[in-house]
Amino acid sequence: MRKRFTFKLMLGVWAISLAACAAPQVTPVTPQWPAGPETQVQVHINPLNISSPCAQTFITHPLNHLTQVHGEEVIRFETNGAGVAIGDLNDDQLLDIVLANLKGPATILWNQGQLKFETEILTDQNTRAVNLVDVEGDGRLDIVFTHIASGLSYWRNLEHGAPPGNRASFTRGSLPKVFKPAHSMAWGDVDADGDLDLVTGSYDAELGLQGNSFLFSDGAGIYYYERAGAGFIPSRLASASQALVIALFDFNHDQRLDILVGNDFDTPDFAWAQTASGWQSAEPFAVTARHTMSFDWGDVDNNGAVELFSTDMKPMAFDVDTMVTWLPMMATMKEDRAFGSNQTTANVLQVRDATGRYKDQAITRGVDAAGWGWSGKFGDLDQDGYLDLYVVNGMMDADLLDYLPNQELVEENIAFRNLQDGSFLLAPEWGLNSTASGRGLSLADLDNDGDLDAVVNNLRAPAQLFENRLCAGSSLQAELRWPASANRYALGAQLILHTSAGSYLRDVRAASGYLSGDPPRVHFGFPSEADLQALEIRWPDGATSTISSLTAQSLLTITR
Repeated sequence: MRKRFTFKLMLGVWAISLAACAAPQVTPVTPQWPAGPETQVQVHINPLNISSPCAQTFITHPLNHLTQVHGEEVIRFETNGAGVAIGDLNDDQLLDIVLANLKGPATILWNQGQLKFETEILTDQNTRAVNLVDVEGDGRLDIVFTHIASGLSYWRNLEHGAPPGNRASFTRGSLPKVFKPAHSMAWGDVDADGDLDLVTGSYDAELGLQGNSFLFSDGAGIYYYERAGAGFIPSRLASASQALVIALFDFNHDQRLDILVGNDFDTPDFAWAQTASGWQSAEPFAVTARHTMSFDWGDVDNNGAVELFSTDMKPMAFDVDTMVTWLPMMATMKEDRAFGSNQTTANVLQVRDATGRYKDQAITRGVDAAGWGWSGKFGDLDQDGYLDLYVVNGMMDADLLDYLPNQELVEENIAFRNLQDGSFLLAPEWGLNSTASGRGLSLADLDNDGDLDAVVNNLRAPAQLFENRLCAGSSLQAELRWPASANRYALGAQLILHTSAGSYLRDVRAASGYLSGDPPRVHFGFPSEADLQALEIRWPDGATSTISSLTAQSLLTITR
């Protein structure tokens, strides 16, 4: 990603953001949604293993995967790296890992328990984003990759692979009528008809380097693929894009999924609202990131409203040592067109006010800077009931950073601890400050001990698993099953856990962050002394379920 920006303008924007701001005043409330018909469920309870030793930090484990580039140096857009996805591919209640790769093959790491993995090499090359979704609605998670210069590849899951630890088997194919090049993607039941639809976005700056085949074509852009029977119906929403990330996010609060596209360079972010007559272009945010690389969303202050976070590039400090690494790059880059009044070169945290409008509170809440940020993800890492934030970063480019050793801007990944009011403070004591140039990121409980671990797909360095040994708080996890629907894992469902310490809102999704996928397993953290009261579920079709008999430190499989 060869960022272009105006040197003096960038410094001015960053300087303004150094001003001190007061912490937000937030009163936790009970989240609510429109009433729907009650539907019965069956609940299977699986106790989790809580015997992991405590270290009050994360422990780093290298993984058997290396995302490489095609030459000895990182040039042009190879610096964009590749993603990671986590999910239970063989239905043994152990979450597996799939890592995309630029030059080499993609990798499945089959979870054998106790953070031991068996490696399977896939033949797919030049992969970027990866999601694990049940494409066919047969109850098994499939693997889908994007490829920068071609359509998506689809690895259909043929069997569960039980007993525990056994591999499932896959066959590689394509998705019917999903043909346009894509860098980013998002899956969900967008039209609420019970099956999974797809939205893709191209990264035209890189496609333009592929030769005349793209230059003389009608381009790519943003496509909405509606599932119809065994295939998809494509609808083109934009003929050009620099789409690094796509999110299915209900920004107008009408209980229908809308589309957000985070664009690089001087292309503004896109938004489309879903209406009864089709897709309508929208501008829901007063301020957006200038070079949006990542989206994630969550209720960070437990007030019942969901915030949206996007990453951009902004140095963590303006001391001499930091500026020595940033200023030569900034001073030699080609100027962009003038900044739009609604763009900022910094992370953005969209917070909805009482009128339903969004305001950027990244500065106020302490998350406007995280270095050259790529993937940023929310998760309750210390299990106090409040979502924390983890951002992975770094930059490599043989031309842009030729003045630095190994042509690399080396930066630590940044962990932000939620101060239990929706504002954040750096948490270096958590040991998540790797400098391995992270790109893709996914959070999940990989050792079934109840807390969230992290997996990062680095560029030109082994992927890493960060084992959570904070040993704080308690947890409850839930997976939804909907056998009567083609959306078997209930993507788009919302869950609220009510406890004596507060109520916590989560949702089921296939992807967030940068090029990466999320497991359909929802994690709730809460204080150890809290009493569990009820788990409310709002299914994608609006039906609701309530579970009142709950046990902490357990995984619930909830079947409708």
